[in-house]
Amino acid sequence: MNDNAMSSTMSTTITAAHARGTSEAEIEAAAARAATKRRYTVNFWRWFILVVFLGGWELLSSTKVIDEFFFSKPSDIWARLWTWITEGTAEGSLWYHLWVTMEESLLGFGVGSIAGILAGIALGRNRMLADVFSVYIKLINSVPRVVLAPIFIMVFGLGLTSKVALSFVMVFFVVFSNAFQGVREADRNLLANAQILGAKGWQLTRSVVIPSAMSWIFASLHVSFGFAIVGAIVGEFVGARYGIGLLINIAKGSFDAAGMYAAIVIIMVVALAAEYLMTLVENRLAKWRPAPLHD
Repeated sequence: MNDNAMSSTMSTTITAAHARGTSEAEIEAAAARAATKRRYTVNFWRWFILVVFLGGWELLSSTKVIDEFFFSKPSDIWARLWTWITEGTAEGSLWYHLWVTMEESLLGFGVGSIAGILAGIALGRNRMLADVFSVYIKLINSVPRVVLAPIFIMVFGLGLTSKVALSFVMVFFVVFSNAFQGVREADRNLLANAQILGAKGWQLTRSVVIPSAMSWIFASLHVSFGFAIVGAIVGEFVGARYGIGLLINIAKGSFDAAGMYAAIVIIMVVALAAEYLMTLVENRLAKWRPAPLHD
């Protein structure tokens, strides 16, 4: 359970305790019990759903209700993962393939996010620039990003650059759109008060506009890393010497369902870890935000 949820639970408990006229120690103890109970309940249901899902999948595959040729079995997927981890793949070390995909994704995510934030803030703060470039942004954004993969492969080759370029375009427009909208949605009263106090130009942007847009920007960053991985994987599908996308492509070509699902599991774990790290960074950089309401 994150800090915001715990704070909301404790606040609710403390309010109810005050209404009953209990002591501070009893209030704190009741809040701690409520937070612990909620955390255990959430974890229980998370694990319960996972166990039921995997157990049902294994049972249906074993009893031939679903075709194991297409859907494999969780036990076979785990066996393939363990083989890859301990012995490597036929195309080399699993860790090297994972590192290649993560390098492509992280570079595309980093460059795309920075460019998207800067462009979104610049065009959000300058209506003339927004009016001039809006038609070009809409035109480029209308092109399905996946179809750019063959072009990038032809231009940049099978190496790192083509995958980073595809990850970049997957990330840029998501971050740009949120940053642009976040700047446009900045509180007009705050802007007016800051201008009355003498803030203008970059000072106004840095002190008022950017903090106001941070929620929009972080919302885009949460999803854009997944898009960065998609860009890298799609680029590896089209042409690559290493990477998780290459492993999926080879497994597809040999009708190896366990190998395909094993590679997908690896991507899911990495994306989940990135989401967790992103949440930690967001909570540290945006401590000023009020805790969201919880039932």
